[in-house]
Amino acid sequence: QVQLVESGGGSVQTGGSLRLSCVASGFTYSTYCMAWFRQAPGKERGRVASIDSVGRRGYADSVKGRFTISKDNAMNSLYLQMDNLKPEDTAMYYCAALRNGWYCPLGRNDYNYWGQGTQVTVAS
Repeated sequence: QVQLVESGGGSVQTGGSLRLSCVASGFTYSTYCMAWFRQAPGKERGRVASIDSVGRRGYADSVKGRFTISKDNAMNSLYLQMDNLKPEDTAMYYCAALRNGWYCPLGRNDYNYWGQGTQVTVAS
């Protein structure tokens, strides 16, 4: 059974940092594209960052230079280091996985598996 379990969300002040984690099970993690998406109330779910099976990373323009995605294949874990957080980063953050590890698309509908999400709230 495939599972993605996120953790690490919370409430911080503007300029603070958080590190999100996603532990995967039930599939060959290292061959997948892994990504973080976020969704704020009343907005579409959008890709924040992704990392493919060979380690190539992609970021949304709004988080470049502030967020860093990484993974540990031995631990089946995905991370998102978020620094210099802003109120507009407030959202539910989701971990997602796609079987085709050679390419990480932007669209949420392309991904096969999702976690339940972890809430990030940034106070001004």
